[in-house]
Amino acid sequence: MTRLSKPLAVLRALSRRRRHRLAPLLLLLLALGTTGGAYAAFAPTGDAAAAAGASTQTLAQGRLLYLKNCATCHGLNAEGSGTDGPSLIGVGAAAVDFQVGTGRMPAKELGAQIQAKRQFFTDGQISAMAAYVASLAPGPAIPSEEDVNYSDANIAEGGEIYRTNCAMCHNFAGSGGALTRGKYAPSLKKTTPTHMYEAMLTGPQSMPVFGDGTMTPEEKRDIIGFLKTTSAEPSPGGLALGKIGPVSEGAVGWLVGLGALIGCAVWLGAKAR
Repeated sequence: MTRLSKPLAVLRALSRRRRHRLAPLLLLLLALGTTGGAYAAFAPTGDAAAAAGASTQTLAQGRLLYLKNCATCHGLNAEGSGTDGPSLIGVGAAAVDFQVGTGRMPAKELGAQIQAKRQFFTDGQISAMAAYVASLAPGPAIPSEEDVNYSDANIAEGGEIYRTNCAMCHNFAGSGGALTRGKYAPSLKKTTPTHMYEAMLTGPQSMPVFGDGTMTPEEKRDIIGFLKTTSAEPSPGGLALGKIGPVSEGAVGWLVGLGALIGCAVWLGAKAR
């Protein structure tokens, strides 16, 4: 007799005598056992950070830092508060490294968009918190140096991909731009390659997620190579004006060019008198 045949036989017997007083209790026990077995078989083990090399001491340090600095908004178990902070379960180490590494977290105040600022924690503390959050559930990992190495990147291909997917928000040269309802796409000129890669992996704030199924690691490196190469290029045409586009160029044309013409006209008129 197989393992399943005995419970099935019991259920058949109970189906013949539906009014048996032990039938509801037995069915409840079978349901609880099945649910517990399924959870044990398919639930994440919680050892994602340990598998990545994080020690027990690192996880303990990360949990302590989390409870002191993050739990107020994100909950004691990273389940989120619903209003002040989202759940961090499953966001991965990359999201923590990006948000804390760019100074966006801990946030000074809630608003339309959390602004970047000076990094508050040390690199070791950020790594510990990232390892702790990664241990809660699987998520995107922090990219390695090889992942963000753009020395062999295809700059032309990266520019094509960037203009198709990113330029409408971040500007054609990565200078940033305004969005709706007080939000904005930040400038990418001083963003590190690691944080660029993590932003594409995790989709912070208004940015969409570009996972490896949507954008390959090679394409991400091409984009990073394009941005880093173009931001370091000189401006052969003169003053770049922040590379914001025709708005700043038109303003300079009107204020400087037209202003100079008006000044010349006033000077010539005064001289004629």
